[in-house]
Amino acid sequence: MDGWYVDDNCTNCDVARQLAPELIEEADGGSRMLRQPADAAEERQVLAAAFACQTRSIRPASGPLDRDLDPYPLALDDGLLLCGHNSRQTAGANSYLLRRPSGGYMMIDTPRWSAGLADRYAALGPVTDVLLTHRDHAAHGRSYADHFGARLWIHEGDLDRAPDADQVIRGTDPVEVGEGVTVHPLPGHTRGSVLYLADDRYCFTGDSFYWSRTTGDLEVHESVTWYSIEELAASLDRTAGRVRFEWVLPGHGDRKRLPAEEMAARLDALARRAKLLRPRPVDFTATRW
Repeated sequence: MDGWYVDDNCTNCDVARQLAPELIEEADGGSRMLRQPADAAEERQVLAAAFACQTRSIRPASGPLDRDLDPYPLALDDGLLLCGHNSRQTAGANSYLLRRPSGGYMMIDTPRWSAGLADRYAALGPVTDVLLTHRDHAAHGRSYADHFGARLWIHEGDLDRAPDADQVIRGTDPVEVGEGVTVHPLPGHTRGSVLYLADDRYCFTGDSFYWSRTTGDLEVHESVTWYSIEELAASLDRTAGRVRFEWVLPGHGDRKRLPAEEMAARLDALARRAKLLRPRPVDFTATRW
């Protein structure tokens, strides 16, 4: 496949640039090809970006994408996979599969709904739980949970977006949701936003915070906070010293792996910076990807 380009339907969700950062760049409020892939490894990066793109805006001039080249689910680490096939109904959010010691999997947020995709994920092993980080990513939770025969989880603060959830997280105290997995409620981005911590290694943050390539640090979506930036600051202050992880795995924004000690220091610094933030009008263009 050759002659890759990005069409005008791009929504600047950043997913493509996360997957092919040397090949796709931000420009004029969207993405564009910086250059064509030079070898097979770079071709795989562009394919990963193309099959993740919520608007299917990354295209080869030679014609439609070859479904046989779909790389998803894509391994990020041993037992950690990226689902790809991001959904317009979740604003293009990333979703993940996490293998548990029992051999089963948990899905954290969801890709676009497709029975064929669900079968592909289930082929890895039984999916026991679908963990929603907040209301913005709830669109396909019930469909995937029913297909897998899994439990659907959401916090009570966002329960109106998944009123038929099987498990409702309440309050602000950490709760164990599975072997080695704990949920930490983190109201701020939305009233019902949460973090899922697994194995002192993985932190699935939803839209509460992310890794910014622009600043080279952890950041909050201060320009897209639906509930309260002050509550988010208080949540980070309460939570920062209670969690340990190496990977930050957001819905929107980039992923990053660092030594746990460095990640803890950066999260503590983010909590301090967040205390200085004040409410501002929602502005999707102000995110520092």
